Amino acid sequence: MSKKKLLFEVQENETIADCLDRMKEMGYMPVRRMEKPVFEEQKEGSKTEYVPIRQTIVFEGKRMEE
Repeated sequence: MSKKKLLFEVQENETIADCLDRMKEMGYMPVRRMEKPVFEEQKEGSKTEYVPIRQTIVFEGKRMEE
């Protein structure tokens, strides 16, 4: 990603609004929202299962023209 576009991940201790405010303070505006699942590996005997435990939200930010 160039400096005109940057990825911002919503941290565990912040809300989506906090992340958007952080983007605005840095001079970026959101252009795309991506959600990615986070899986946990659970083993039962010889069987392995992947269970989703949460989602991470990532915003792609575009540099605002001043």
